[in-house]
Amino acid sequence: MTALAALELGDAPQAWERLGFDVHEGRCRIGATELSLTGAGGGIAGWTLRADGDAPPQPAPQHPNGAIKLDHLVMTTPDLAATIAELEGKGLELRRVREAGEGRRQAFFRLGETLLEVVGPAGEQTALWGLTVVVEDLDALATRLGDDLGTIRDAVQPGRRIATVRPSAGCGVPLAFMSKPIQ
Repeated sequence: MTALAALELGDAPQAWERLGFDVHEGRCRIGATELSLTGAGGGIAGWTLRADGDAPPQPAPQHPNGAIKLDHLVMTTPDLAATIAELEGKGLELRRVREAGEGRRQAFFRLGETLLEVVGPAGEQTALWGLTVVVEDLDALATRLGDDLGTIRDAVQPGRRIATVRPSAGCGVPLAFMSKPIQ
């Protein structure tokens, strides 16, 4: 199986520090994924995949915001069928496709501990769009971030809750925080 090794984000490291991530020299590890925060602006500039058996170079630090792992990475595409074929051609295994409403569909691929959610038709070109991070305590994070975090609501996944980061936080990548799965 293929896993998500790294993401390159255009966000400034200070924005992610403000959100409670442990950032050093423009890098931040969340679970098995290394984030490179370039400060160049824009959203997600690229990704690196690895064989799932290849361990990340170091364990992830404990983040002040309680981040555990990247739950999912969202990709948008104007042509869902073509993007599915391209991803399968790279060795990724399609897990399922579902209707998402408003004429859109979602395709799901497993990238190690992270789910790749491909949404289409959306946008003029295929692009990595946003992230959802699992945290230990979503209510505590909401208190910490105050007005920089939207209202906590039920997630699509049963028993889980989610809240999106507001633009006031200075994060250029669409970002949401989600509660842990029910054990």
